[in-house]
Amino acid sequence: MKIMVVCGNGLGSSFIMEMNVKKALTEMGKTAEVDHMDLASAKTEKADVFIGAADIVGQLNDGTRQIVTLENMMSIPEIKSKLEPIVS
Repeated sequence: MKIMVVCGNGLGSSFIMEMNVKKALTEMGKTAEVDHMDLASAKTEKADVFIGAADIVGQLNDGTRQIVTLENMMSIPEIKSKLEPIVS
C-alpha cells in the first residue's frame, strides 16, 4: 500500500505528517510505503491513499481517490483511527 501525505508546498507540514503516519502505522503493527509531496505534484501521483488537512487534500478528490482528511495533523490517535479501516 502506498500512502501519499500532501500539503500546499510539500515541505514542512507534510514531512511532519509523514513521520506521524509512519509512527501511527508502527503502533498499529501495519506497514505501508509513505511519502510526502506538494498538492500540484500529488494531482498526477498514483497512491492508494492521500492524506492531509481538509483544505488541501480535498482538492485531490476526483471521485476515484481514497482521501483521508485530518483535523489535527499532529494527532497520532486521529491518524490511527482514520487509517485503521483502510490499512489491512
